[in-house]
Amino acid sequence: MLAEGEGESEAYIAVLTALKAGYRHIDTAHAYGNERSIGRAIKDSGIPREEIWVTSKLWPSEFGEGKTAEAFEKMLKRLDLDYVDLVYVHQPVGDVMGAWKDLENAYKEGKVKALGISNFDKDEKVFDEFFKTVEVKPQIMQMECHPYAQREYWQKRIYLSS
Repeated sequence: MLAEGEGESEAYIAVLTALKAGYRHIDTAHAYGNERSIGRAIKDSGIPREEIWVTSKLWPSEFGEGKTAEAFEKMLKRLDLDYVDLVYVHQPVGDVMGAWKDLENAYKEGKVKALGISNFDKDEKVFDEFFKTVEVKPQIMQMECHPYAQREYWQKRIYLSS
């Protein structure tokens, strides 16, 4: 994890170069220490904001009703954006329900366009309970999947439900 400000110029140059080359999805998180640079690169690119998809993540230390709302507002301020396109709750630990409540409010206010969960695939009971209790359902579920983590249960579940 980078300290705030580390890698700032590298991130700025990389994102600005990527945007100029045609990339339109930027993935960041407070833990990466580059949100200010990313926001500046987006502004300096001259590309309309609505043409760029910005994804970010909240870390468990930012989970909790009220705490997540504050962390999310700080994220927007660091990025110097009015909204982000997607925010992930990074993993199902800590006060996930409090975090989700705050994100539902941000979603309803138009400050985030889509809500996602990440790493919720390790325990189907946790996923099912979460899904049953939230008002705004996750639009995205990110999970690790490769030859050493095939997630066969989820492949079957998703395939059979479609």
